Amino acid sequence: MTTHEFYMKRCIELAKNGLGTTYPNPLVGSVIVHEGKIIGEGWHKKAGEPHAEVNAVNSVKDKSLLKGATIYVSLEPCSHFGKTPPCCDLIIANEIPNVVIGTVDPFAKVAGNGIKKLVESGRNVTVGILEDACNELNKRFFTFHQKQRPYIILKWAETADGFIAPISREEKSPVWITNQYSRQLVHKWRTEEQAILVGTNTVLDDNPKLDARDFSGNNPIRIVLDKSGKVSKNYNVKDNSQKTIFITATENFSTTENCIYENVIFGKSLVHSIVSILYKHEIQSIIIEGGLKTLQSFIDAGIWDEARIFNGQIKFQNGTNAPKLTGFPVNRFDIMDDQLKIIRNYD
Repeated sequence: MTTHEFYMKRCIELAKNGLGTTYPNPLVGSVIVHEGKIIGEGWHKKAGEPHAEVNAVNSVKDKSLLKGATIYVSLEPCSHFGKTPPCCDLIIANEIPNVVIGTVDPFAKVAGNGIKKLVESGRNVTVGILEDACNELNKRFFTFHQKQRPYIILKWAETADGFIAPISREEKSPVWITNQYSRQLVHKWRTEEQAILVGTNTVLDDNPKLDARDFSGNNPIRIVLDKSGKVSKNYNVKDNSQKTIFITATENFSTTENCIYENVIFGKSLVHSIVSILYKHEIQSIIIEGGLKTLQSFIDAGIWDEARIFNGQIKFQNGTNAPKLTGFPVNRFDIMDDQLKIIRNYD
Protein backbone atom coordinates (compact mmCIF):
# COMPACT_ATOMS: atom_id res chain seq x y z
CA MET A 1 0.00 0.00 0.00
CA THR A 2 1.40 3.40 -1.00
CA THR A 3 1.39 6.43 1.27
CA HIS A 4 -1.43 8.03 -0.70
CA GLU A 5 -3.49 4.85 -0.45
CA PHE A 6 -2.91 4.62 3.30
CA TYR A 7 -4.37 8.07 3.93
CA MET A 8 -7.16 7.65 1.39
CA LYS A 9 -8.22 4.49 3.17
CA ARG A 10 -8.55 6.57 6.33
CA CYS A 11 -10.69 9.08 4.38
CA ILE A 12 -13.05 6.26 3.40
CA GLU A 13 -13.27 5.02 7.00
CA LEU A 14 -14.17 8.51 8.19
CA ALA A 15 -16.75 9.04 5.43
CA LYS A 16 -18.67 5.91 6.44
CA ASN A 17 -19.57 7.60 9.72
CA GLY A 18 -22.07 9.68 7.73
CA LEU A 19 -23.96 6.77 6.18
CA GLY A 20 -27.66 7.48 6.50
CA THR A 21 -27.33 11.10 7.63
CA THR A 22 -25.85 13.01 4.66
CA TYR A 23 -28.66 12.66 2.09
CA PRO A 24 -28.91 14.20 -0.44
CA ASN A 25 -25.18 14.86 -0.15
CA PRO A 26 -22.47 12.22 -0.70
CA LEU A 27 -20.30 10.51 1.89
CA VAL A 28 -16.96 12.29 2.15
CA GLY A 29 -13.95 11.93 4.41
CA SER A 30 -10.85 14.10 4.57
CA VAL A 31 -7.40 13.83 6.17
CA ILE A 32 -4.67 16.49 6.40
CA VAL A 33 -1.07 15.32 6.64
CA HIS A 34 2.06 17.31 7.48
CA GLU A 35 5.50 15.68 7.30
CA GLY A 36 4.09 12.18 7.63
CA LYS A 37 1.75 12.98 10.52
CA ILE A 38 -2.03 13.42 10.50
CA ILE A 39 -2.75 16.89 11.87
CA GLY A 40 -6.45 17.06 11.02
CA GLU A 41 -9.34 14.94 9.83
CA GLY A 42 -13.09 15.11 9.41
CA TRP A 43 -16.14 13.86 7.55
CA HIS A 44 -19.40 15.27 6.26
CA LYS A 45 -22.08 14.60 8.85
CA LYS A 46 -25.30 16.15 7.56
CA ALA A 47 -26.60 18.17 4.62
CA GLY A 48 -26.37 21.88 5.38
CA GLU A 49 -23.52 21.36 7.82
CA PRO A 50 -19.77 21.78 7.08
CA HIS A 51 -18.22 19.48 4.50
CA ALA A 52 -15.45 17.03 5.27
CA GLU A 53 -12.68 19.40 4.19
CA VAL A 54 -14.01 22.15 6.45
CA ASN A 55 -14.16 19.83 9.45
CA ALA A 56 -10.65 18.60 8.72
CA VAL A 57 -9.20 22.12 8.44
CA ASN A 58 -11.04 23.25 11.57
CA SER A 59 -9.56 20.32 13.52
CA VAL A 60 -5.98 21.45 12.82
CA LYS A 61 -4.61 23.17 15.94
CA ASP A 62 -1.68 24.91 14.30
CA LYS A 63 -3.04 26.42 11.09
CA SER A 64 0.44 27.58 10.02
CA LEU A 65 1.22 23.95 9.17
CA LEU A 66 -1.38 23.97 6.41
CA LYS A 67 0.99 25.81 4.06
CA GLY A 68 3.21 22.72 3.98
CA ALA A 69 0.49 20.06 4.17
CA THR A 70 -1.33 17.63 1.93
CA ILE A 71 -5.10 17.35 2.13
CA TYR A 72 -6.66 14.02 1.19
CA VAL A 73 -10.35 13.84 0.28
CA SER A 74 -12.35 10.85 -0.94
CA LEU A 75 -14.44 12.92 -3.38
CA GLU A 76 -13.59 15.94 -5.50
CA PRO A 77 -13.96 19.16 -3.46
CA CYS A 78 -16.97 21.26 -4.44
CA SER A 79 -16.47 24.47 -6.40
CA HIS A 80 -19.98 25.96 -6.16
CA PHE A 81 -22.03 27.74 -3.54
CA GLY A 82 -24.79 25.56 -2.11
CA LYS A 83 -25.86 25.52 1.53
CA THR A 84 -22.16 25.94 2.34
CA PRO A 85 -19.29 27.80 0.58
CA PRO A 86 -17.02 25.99 -1.93
CA CYS A 87 -14.41 23.72 -0.35
CA CYS A 88 -12.00 24.58 -3.15
CA ASP A 89 -11.95 28.18 -1.91
CA LEU A 90 -11.16 26.99 1.61
CA ILE A 91 -8.21 24.92 0.39
CA ILE A 92 -6.90 27.81 -1.68
CA ALA A 93 -7.43 30.37 1.10
CA ASN A 94 -5.44 28.23 3.55
CA GLU A 95 -2.67 27.82 0.96
CA ILE A 96 -2.63 24.03 1.21
CA PRO A 97 -0.23 23.13 -1.61
CA ASN A 98 -1.08 19.46 -2.21
CA VAL A 99 -4.50 17.94 -2.83
CA VAL A 100 -5.06 14.18 -3.25
CA ILE A 101 -8.52 13.13 -4.48
CA GLY A 102 -10.11 9.70 -4.56
CA THR A 103 -12.59 10.18 -7.38
CA VAL A 104 -14.34 12.82 -9.48
CA ASP A 105 -17.77 14.08 -8.36
CA PRO A 106 -20.47 13.21 -10.96
CA PHE A 107 -22.78 15.99 -9.71
CA ALA A 108 -23.25 18.43 -12.60
CA LYS A 109 -22.31 21.50 -10.56
CA VAL A 110 -18.95 19.94 -9.68
CA ALA A 111 -17.97 17.28 -12.27
CA GLY A 112 -14.32 18.22 -12.66
CA ASN A 113 -14.74 21.94 -11.99
CA GLY A 114 -13.31 21.57 -8.50
CA ILE A 115 -10.18 19.92 -9.82
CA LYS A 116 -9.86 22.54 -12.54
CA LYS A 117 -10.15 25.37 -10.03
CA LEU A 118 -7.51 23.85 -7.76
CA VAL A 119 -5.07 23.29 -10.63
CA GLU A 120 -5.58 26.82 -11.93
CA SER A 121 -4.81 28.16 -8.44
CA GLY A 122 -1.45 26.38 -8.48
CA ARG A 123 -2.29 23.43 -6.25
CA ASN A 124 -0.51 20.14 -6.90
CA VAL A 125 -3.51 17.85 -7.54
CA THR A 126 -3.47 14.04 -7.69
CA VAL A 127 -6.66 12.21 -8.70
CA GLY A 128 -7.70 8.55 -8.68
CA ILE A 129 -6.25 7.16 -5.46
CA LEU A 130 -8.28 4.07 -4.44
CA GLU A 131 -10.77 5.23 -7.05
CA ASP A 132 -12.80 1.99 -7.11
CA ALA A 133 -13.18 2.00 -3.34
CA CYS A 134 -14.19 5.67 -3.37
CA ASN A 135 -16.76 4.98 -6.09
CA GLU A 136 -18.14 2.06 -4.05
CA LEU A 137 -18.40 4.33 -1.02
CA ASN A 138 -20.79 6.61 -2.91
CA LYS A 139 -22.62 4.00 -5.00
CA ARG A 140 -25.93 5.55 -3.93
CA PHE A 141 -24.96 9.12 -4.83
CA PHE A 142 -23.35 8.05 -8.12
CA THR A 143 -26.29 5.88 -9.20
CA PHE A 144 -28.73 8.72 -8.49
CA HIS A 145 -26.81 11.25 -10.57
CA GLN A 146 -25.65 8.96 -13.36
CA LYS A 147 -28.76 6.80 -13.83
CA GLN A 148 -31.43 9.23 -12.57
CA ARG A 149 -32.77 6.69 -10.10
CA PRO A 150 -32.00 5.49 -6.58
CA TYR A 151 -29.61 2.70 -5.70
CA ILE A 152 -31.98 -0.26 -5.37
CA ILE A 153 -31.48 -2.99 -2.77
CA LEU A 154 -33.68 -6.09 -2.86
CA LYS A 155 -34.10 -7.79 0.49
CA TRP A 156 -35.93 -10.90 1.60
CA ALA A 157 -35.69 -13.85 3.97
CA GLU A 158 -36.42 -17.39 2.80
CA THR A 159 -36.82 -20.65 4.64
CA ALA A 160 -34.52 -23.65 4.29
CA ASP A 161 -37.04 -25.07 1.81
CA GLY A 162 -37.31 -21.88 -0.29
CA PHE A 163 -40.42 -20.03 0.91
CA ILE A 164 -40.81 -16.40 2.00
CA ALA A 165 -44.28 -16.74 3.60
CA PRO A 166 -46.65 -19.51 4.73
CA ILE A 167 -49.89 -20.25 2.88
CA SER A 168 -52.03 -18.80 5.64
CA ARG A 169 -51.72 -17.15 9.04
CA GLU A 170 -54.09 -16.59 11.92
CA GLU A 171 -53.35 -12.90 12.55
CA LYS A 172 -51.89 -9.88 10.77
CA SER A 173 -48.34 -10.06 12.12
CA PRO A 174 -45.01 -11.16 10.62
CA VAL A 175 -43.99 -14.80 10.61
CA TRP A 176 -40.28 -14.69 11.42
CA ILE A 177 -37.91 -16.76 9.29
CA THR A 178 -34.67 -15.33 10.69
CA ASN A 179 -33.26 -14.84 14.17
CA GLN A 180 -33.31 -11.63 16.22
CA TYR A 181 -29.77 -10.66 15.21
CA SER A 182 -30.62 -10.78 11.52
CA ARG A 183 -33.73 -8.73 12.18
CA GLN A 184 -31.71 -6.12 14.06
CA LEU A 185 -29.29 -5.94 11.13
CA VAL A 186 -32.23 -5.16 8.84
CA HIS A 187 -33.19 -2.27 11.12
CA LYS A 188 -29.61 -1.01 10.93
CA TRP A 189 -29.91 -1.06 7.13
CA ARG A 190 -33.11 0.95 7.39
CA THR A 191 -31.17 3.75 9.12
CA GLU A 192 -28.59 3.72 6.30
CA GLU A 193 -30.90 3.80 3.27
CA GLN A 194 -33.20 6.68 2.45
CA ALA A 195 -36.40 4.73 1.79
CA ILE A 196 -38.12 1.36 2.02
CA LEU A 197 -40.77 -0.04 -0.34
CA VAL A 198 -43.39 -2.76 0.05
CA GLY A 199 -46.42 -3.92 -1.89
CA THR A 200 -50.07 -3.93 -0.83
CA ASN A 201 -50.20 -7.55 0.32
CA THR A 202 -47.21 -7.11 2.62
CA VAL A 203 -49.05 -4.29 4.40
CA LEU A 204 -52.35 -6.16 4.54
CA ASP A 205 -50.74 -9.40 5.78
CA ASP A 206 -48.11 -8.09 8.21
CA ASN A 207 -49.22 -4.54 9.10
CA PRO A 208 -45.54 -3.49 9.33
CA LYS A 209 -44.31 -0.19 10.76
CA LEU A 210 -41.32 -0.11 8.37
CA ASP A 211 -39.27 1.85 10.88
CA ALA A 212 -35.89 1.33 12.55
CA ARG A 213 -37.09 0.84 16.12
CA ASP A 214 -34.47 -1.84 16.85
CA PHE A 215 -31.50 0.35 15.93
CA SER A 216 -30.54 3.95 16.61
CA GLY A 217 -30.83 6.22 13.59
CA ASN A 218 -33.19 7.85 11.12
CA ASN A 219 -36.36 6.10 9.99
CA PRO A 220 -36.60 5.60 6.22
CA ILE A 221 -39.21 7.18 4.00
CA ARG A 222 -41.94 4.57 3.52
CA ILE A 223 -43.06 3.78 -0.04
CA VAL A 224 -46.24 1.72 -0.33
CA LEU A 225 -47.76 0.32 -3.52
CA ASP A 226 -51.54 0.53 -3.09
CA LYS A 227 -53.17 0.30 -6.50
CA SER A 228 -56.83 0.39 -5.45
CA GLY A 229 -56.62 2.04 -2.04
CA LYS A 230 -56.96 -1.10 0.09
CA VAL A 231 -54.70 0.23 2.85
CA SER A 232 -57.00 1.92 5.35
CA LYS A 233 -56.10 4.45 8.04
CA ASN A 234 -55.97 1.63 10.61
CA TYR A 235 -52.66 0.32 9.25
CA ASN A 236 -49.32 1.36 10.75
CA VAL A 237 -48.07 2.87 7.48
CA LYS A 238 -50.76 5.55 7.85
CA ASP A 239 -49.84 6.58 11.39
CA ASN A 240 -48.13 9.80 10.15
CA SER A 241 -45.05 8.97 12.24
CA GLN A 242 -42.76 9.26 9.23
CA LYS A 243 -42.96 10.44 5.64
CA THR A 244 -44.87 7.91 3.53
CA ILE A 245 -45.48 7.94 -0.22
CA PHE A 246 -48.37 5.87 -1.57
CA ILE A 247 -48.17 4.88 -5.22
CA THR A 248 -51.71 4.28 -6.40
CA ALA A 249 -54.02 4.15 -9.41
CA THR A 250 -56.86 5.90 -7.56
CA GLU A 251 -57.27 9.67 -7.46
CA ASN A 252 -59.55 10.30 -4.48
CA PHE A 253 -56.81 10.89 -1.91
CA SER A 254 -55.52 14.20 -0.60
CA THR A 255 -51.81 14.64 0.15
CA THR A 256 -50.59 15.83 3.54
CA GLU A 257 -47.09 16.59 4.79
CA ASN A 258 -46.36 13.02 5.89
CA CYS A 259 -48.81 11.19 3.63
CA ILE A 260 -48.17 11.75 -0.06
CA TYR A 261 -50.05 10.14 -2.97
CA GLU A 262 -48.60 9.62 -6.43
CA ASN A 263 -50.81 8.37 -9.25
CA VAL A 264 -49.47 5.95 -11.86
CA ILE A 265 -50.78 3.40 -14.31
CA PHE A 266 -50.19 -0.11 -12.97
CA GLY A 267 -48.94 -1.98 -16.02
CA LYS A 268 -45.79 -3.24 -17.70
CA SER A 269 -44.00 0.06 -17.09
CA LEU A 270 -44.83 0.21 -13.37
CA VAL A 271 -41.24 -0.28 -12.19
CA HIS A 272 -40.07 2.54 -14.45
CA SER A 273 -42.86 4.76 -13.11
CA ILE A 274 -41.87 3.93 -9.54
CA VAL A 275 -38.20 4.84 -10.02
CA SER A 276 -39.21 8.08 -11.75
CA ILE A 277 -41.30 9.02 -8.72
CA LEU A 278 -38.45 8.14 -6.38
CA TYR A 279 -36.07 10.28 -8.43
CA LYS A 280 -38.54 13.17 -8.35
CA HIS A 281 -38.57 12.96 -4.56
CA GLU A 282 -34.72 12.94 -4.57
CA ILE A 283 -34.50 9.49 -3.01
CA GLN A 284 -30.97 8.16 -3.54
CA SER A 285 -31.35 4.67 -2.09
CA ILE A 286 -34.17 2.28 -1.32
CA ILE A 287 -34.71 -1.18 0.12
CA ILE A 288 -37.39 -3.24 -1.64
CA GLU A 289 -38.74 -5.55 1.08
CA GLY A 290 -41.61 -7.31 -0.65
CA GLY A 291 -43.69 -9.13 -1.31
CA LEU A 292 -42.97 -11.64 -4.03
CA LYS A 293 -44.75 -9.84 -6.87
CA THR A 294 -43.05 -6.54 -6.06
CA LEU A 295 -39.58 -8.05 -5.73
CA GLN A 296 -39.94 -10.14 -8.87
CA SER A 297 -41.10 -7.14 -10.91
CA PHE A 298 -37.84 -5.30 -10.18
CA ILE A 299 -35.82 -8.45 -10.92
CA ASP A 300 -37.61 -9.06 -14.22
CA ALA A 301 -37.14 -5.43 -15.23
CA GLY A 302 -33.43 -5.68 -14.45
CA ILE A 303 -33.71 -2.52 -12.35
CA TRP A 304 -31.84 -3.35 -9.16
CA ASP A 305 -28.30 -3.04 -7.88
CA GLU A 306 -27.93 -5.36 -4.93
CA ALA A 307 -29.83 -8.28 -3.38
CA ARG A 308 -29.50 -9.17 0.30
CA ILE A 309 -30.97 -12.60 0.93
CA PHE A 310 -31.30 -14.28 4.31
CA ASN A 311 -31.59 -18.05 4.58
CA GLY A 312 -33.15 -19.24 7.82
CA GLN A 313 -33.33 -22.72 9.32
CA ILE A 314 -37.12 -22.92 9.60
CA LYS A 315 -39.17 -24.89 7.04
CA PHE A 316 -42.74 -24.13 5.92
CA GLN A 317 -43.22 -27.23 3.70
CA ASN A 318 -45.36 -25.04 1.43
CA GLY A 319 -46.24 -21.38 0.96
CA THR A 320 -45.13 -18.42 -1.19
CA ASN A 321 -42.00 -19.25 -3.15
CA ALA A 322 -38.93 -17.03 -2.88
CA PRO A 323 -38.19 -14.68 -5.83
CA LYS A 324 -36.22 -16.15 -8.70
CA LEU A 325 -32.87 -14.44 -9.04
CA THR A 326 -29.71 -15.67 -10.71
CA GLY A 327 -26.29 -14.39 -9.78
CA PHE A 328 -23.17 -15.36 -7.90
CA PRO A 329 -22.91 -14.03 -4.33
CA VAL A 330 -20.12 -11.52 -3.84
CA ASN A 331 -20.29 -12.02 -0.06
CA ARG A 332 -21.64 -14.55 2.42
CA PHE A 333 -22.05 -14.07 6.17
CA ASP A 334 -23.17 -16.31 9.00
CA ILE A 335 -25.40 -14.61 11.55
CA MET A 336 -25.72 -17.27 14.23
CA ASP A 337 -27.77 -19.99 12.48
CA ASP A 338 -28.83 -17.73 9.59
CA GLN A 339 -26.87 -17.15 6.39
CA LEU A 340 -26.82 -13.86 4.51
CA LYS A 341 -25.69 -13.67 0.91
CA ILE A 342 -25.12 -10.50 -1.11
CA ILE A 343 -25.61 -10.52 -4.88
CA ARG A 344 -24.68 -7.55 -7.09
CA ASN A 345 -26.19 -6.67 -10.45
CA TYR A 346 -23.34 -5.64 -12.74
CA ASP A 347 -25.41 -5.45 -15.92
